[in-house]
Amino acid sequence: MNKIPKLFLSLLLDAVGMLSYFFPGIGEATDVVWAPLSAWLMTKLYKGKEGKIAGLVTFIEEAIPGLDVIPTFTIMWFYTYVISKNKDNS
Repeated sequence: MNKIPKLFLSLLLDAVGMLSYFFPGIGEATDVVWAPLSAWLMTKLYKGKEGKIAGLVTFIEEAIPGLDVIPTFTIMWFYTYVISKNKDNS
């Protein structure tokens, strides 16, 4: 997948993770399903060791109430296509 479609998909998945805030009381219960699913999706979108670490971080972020506002998919996209690219060019 190219980097621009992956950015839009990452933004969409972060938005899905934040949907629990629209359903007070029951929203956090949906994280029981979303946390492992988002971790799995992260490992499929971003391969290798970095993807596995990001999957674990995503799982923890989604499982702990109140942390859903952290855009982990978008942060991983930024790490992959901006920060890592700068390291390669150095």
